[in-house]
Amino acid sequence: MTDRADRRWLVAKTGHITRRGALATGGAAILGAAAAGLPIFGNAAFAAGKLVALVHTQAAGDNGPIDDMIVHLKALSKKDHFPIRTIYASDPSTYQSILSTLAGAGAGIIVTTFNEMADPIKAVAPKYPNTTFIQLYADPIKPAMPNVRTVEYQAHYGMFLAGLFGARVSQSRKLGYIGGMSLPGLNADLNAMKAGAAQVASSIPVKGAFAGSFQDPTKGREIANQLFGSGIDFIQTDGAATDAGVIRAASEGSNRIVSAVFRTQFKLGPKTVASSVLVNFGQSLTDQVTYALSSHFAGGHYVSNLADGIIDFVPSPLFMANGPKGYVERAKAAWPSVDAAKQAIIQGKLKVPFNTQL
Repeated sequence: MTDRADRRWLVAKTGHITRRGALATGGAAILGAAAAGLPIFGNAAFAAGKLVALVHTQAAGDNGPIDDMIVHLKALSKKDHFPIRTIYASDPSTYQSILSTLAGAGAGIIVTTFNEMADPIKAVAPKYPNTTFIQLYADPIKPAMPNVRTVEYQAHYGMFLAGLFGARVSQSRKLGYIGGMSLPGLNADLNAMKAGAAQVASSIPVKGAFAGSFQDPTKGREIANQLFGSGIDFIQTDGAATDAGVIRAASEGSNRIVSAVFRTQFKLGPKTVASSVLVNFGQSLTDQVTYALSSHFAGGHYVSNLADGIIDFVPSPLFMANGPKGYVERAKAAWPSVDAAKQAIIQGKLKVPFNTQL
């Protein structure tokens, strides 16, 4: 099946070293009129420097982080009455000019996505001290800048719980993991999942694979079919838009269960998507923008984990109601141990390794 067909199906059904969120991007033209040197915002939009702009390096329509951020930003702007702009920055060579254009025009807050925005922010932020920059999914900037907030997500905690859950749910006792790209943060996710499965039995293998892209459902489907064909019956996704292909593959055979990375993916496989590791990007954006609008904002680095609720691991109610009876029963039986492990991690009683080496 072609990538276009996979995307049509997706629409129809509708990742000390810190974590890195570098996502693959394309090379399409961006920013519309701004790219042609024309004004992109009216002066009214910048009243009191309140405009909040989201510059995202992965396309919307992913049933994942970008869609989540946009929805939450729109809701927050409606609630707090400030104008917003969302800009898809698909070409890395334009990142710095986009940030400069926005800040130069008077944007109050610029939210950017993923680690590839680190160098552009470092270059632009010192020139615009009255603009606050928020980088979601980032390493800390050293030394810290007073008008820059970087946010890290310790998603490997959720992946540990996914390994624990998968080992109890799997009937074949063989687990799989499909990430977008082999990056330090995603490598740590895979290793954490292996550690979680080992809590149940050291003999349970976790086979890892990477699609080489966060926007390739066709590749995700291909790899998933290979893993399912090898006897694996539980796959944890970690590939943003690529996940749609993994979920599609699960629907094409029996004894195929998936754990996703966003609640919005539950509806893509009501009988096959049993759970989700969550990085609540939208809520994180809301929290960070609200903080930036407050009188006590300070730049620096913030780490999100299970304790603040941005990272989580949750069951799919659709799967619990529609999934195969045997897997649903095993899933229900597994949740007490998952919840106990979650509390032990939050309380510091259970240590989850952050190992980036494969």
